[in-house]
Amino acid sequence: MEWEAVIGLEIHTQLATKSKIFSGASTAYGAEPNTQACAVDLGLPGVLPVLNEEAVRMAVLFGLAIEAEVAPYSVFARKNYFYPDLPKGYQISQFELPIVGLGHLDIDVDGDRKRIGVTRAHLEEDAGKSLHEDFHGLTGIDLNRAGTPLLEIVSEPDMRSAKEAVAYMRKLHELVRYLGICDGNMQEGSFRCDANVSVRPKGQQAFGTRAEIKNINSFRFVEKAINYEIERQIDLIESGGEVVQETRLYDADKDQTRSMRSKEEANDYRYFPDPDLLPVVVDEAFKAQVKATMPELPDAKKQRFKDQYGLDDESTAILTSSRPLADYFEAVVKESACEARICANWVTGDLSAALNRSGLEITDSPVSHERLAGLLARISDNTISGKIAKQVFEEMWQGTASADEIIEAKGLKQITDTGAIEAIIDKIIANNPEQVEQYRSGKDKVFGFFVGQVMKEMQGKANPGEVNKMLKDKLK
Repeated sequence: MEWEAVIGLEIHTQLATKSKIFSGASTAYGAEPNTQACAVDLGLPGVLPVLNEEAVRMAVLFGLAIEAEVAPYSVFARKNYFYPDLPKGYQISQFELPIVGLGHLDIDVDGDRKRIGVTRAHLEEDAGKSLHEDFHGLTGIDLNRAGTPLLEIVSEPDMRSAKEAVAYMRKLHELVRYLGICDGNMQEGSFRCDANVSVRPKGQQAFGTRAEIKNINSFRFVEKAINYEIERQIDLIESGGEVVQETRLYDADKDQTRSMRSKEEANDYRYFPDPDLLPVVVDEAFKAQVKATMPELPDAKKQRFKDQYGLDDESTAILTSSRPLADYFEAVVKESACEARICANWVTGDLSAALNRSGLEITDSPVSHERLAGLLARISDNTISGKIAKQVFEEMWQGTASADEIIEAKGLKQITDTGAIEAIIDKIIANNPEQVEQYRSGKDKVFGFFVGQVMKEMQGKANPGEVNKMLKDKLK
């Protein structure tokens, strides 16, 4: 029998507010445990939550970006359950009336575009964190995360493979970072995913029983966990068993999912409107105000880069993969007055390679866009060759000097004196009669030997265009 997977994702996006969603406590990552949880986060008697307007603004911005229905009236609810890292015994979330309704996101997989529906996105607070490693036989509780604002983005079950799920998750990750509403740091838990997976015979309309894989925090693990779960369910059904609705964990070491608990239904949580919080009212004026702050979105930027700069698909995809990288590239183009294609080659080539080697993001690059633009300007005006530019770039990466300072200090200016180049060419030709004969007998490949010899003799500082032109004339 041929099987089909049905996949929906719930993405927990930590909003980039400075304080928590219902209190003034800091959301900064990495503080000592339990130093950033106040009485409101702990739900102590006599305290009242106050909604952080910035979290609302960010949720509305996201809703507008995916062309969703932004609710004029939404309500916070209490989701009741007991867990050690949830001191109140309930989580403040949204249930029947979320702030963002139906929207969509388009993904590209194997050259085809597919629209994935977004069912809803709702605001909620995060819980704390259980700590096991430092407490042998015991569990510690860190409540610094308690009350951190989350936007939970729930997709329609529109994905049919792990590949599509990863493409959707990547697209969402790119979008929230472009919008500036989430730092996207998956290692710190700022962007994590629950995957709902079921299988059904191909062609069947009814869904199979789904299992939820909780808290997956890398694109690679999402793909591996979903693929494992699809195979597990198919094997189970084909061997006469039944899939049970449950929550599962992905064990990356064993590359398998395992049962965690039976899956709760909404009525298990006994949702009811939070009596301490007023309904959220989003009027047209507020939406217009938020929309005015909308940056150029990734898809629009990709198309503009192709149209405006004439870049290929691969370069465009790399340069627009993050807003800071796209901004860096455009600043280099503007300041260097160099061809966009050359700027793109340097940003996606030497610069990106150096960043990867050092494990740095573009925002931490030791070579600022001003300094790289200065280097490319010297290529553009023929002060240095492309080969010498690589040497200058390495010096810039290690220090703080500008391209001009390095070129001057190291005497790297390109030699354009045709008399000096001609003298070297005459010497190389005279010293290599065998290669001259080969070239003149039609072995064109040997031409590269002469170019290499001249450039070596002139320490790479000869103008390559002049060298090629003069060599061809001399070797006739």
